[in-house]
Amino acid sequence: MTYPQHIMIAEDEPKIAALLSEYLEAAGYLASIVDEGDRVLPAIDEKRPDLLLLDVMLPGMDGLQVLRELRKSSQLPVIMLTARVEEIDRLLGLEFGADDYVCKPFSPREVVARVRALLRRSSGTVAATNPFVVDEPTQRILVRGKALPLTTTEYRLMQTLIAHPGRVYSRDQLLDLMHDDLRDVTDRVVDSHIRNLRRKLDDLVPGGPYVHSVYGAGYRFELPESAST
Repeated sequence: MTYPQHIMIAEDEPKIAALLSEYLEAAGYLASIVDEGDRVLPAIDEKRPDLLLLDVMLPGMDGLQVLRELRKSSQLPVIMLTARVEEIDRLLGLEFGADDYVCKPFSPREVVARVRALLRRSSGTVAATNPFVVDEPTQRILVRGKALPLTTTEYRLMQTLIAHPGRVYSRDQLLDLMHDDLRDVTDRVVDSHIRNLRRKLDDLVPGGPYVHSVYGAGYRFELPESAST
């Protein structure tokens, strides 16, 4: 027997929590609601959800504190719900480690789509069928056995994005990974490298895009459905 996946909603606004629960259950998930930050970690231990929707502005322990504590012992998939755009880089960076975020106000359908995509990635389905292979000894990236013609900087950039499909990296984070000396480099250099990467990917493996722009946040790597077949 297959049981529905359990999505925990940590949200203190009753209307938002109820709406998300309704849409998730209509999509075939089991949903539960926690409305205080201090109750989230005990509820996770008790109910063992498959994914957490976590509001940044919770009463008591806020969402960022919850996420920091959670990441000390768990890699539970987490999607942050936030109205604080300035927090996005921190949410998705090494400091907190969220897997994705949705800005308020949001469409419940978009949240369900993000949940479905993150659960799919977390299950290993994409990883098992990912046609991209990173050959670290030769610093090459192969796509169905064909090598992408990358510069050293493009290789570092693509290696980072491929390692975490769906994760959003800010320009500053990518810049830190790409260059050791940043004195004469601006974050817009990342945009130039991304354009070159997209062109090379399209030449070798049409059917993308594979590298997506995330407005106000940065870039993420995503496999189209057709790429994994």
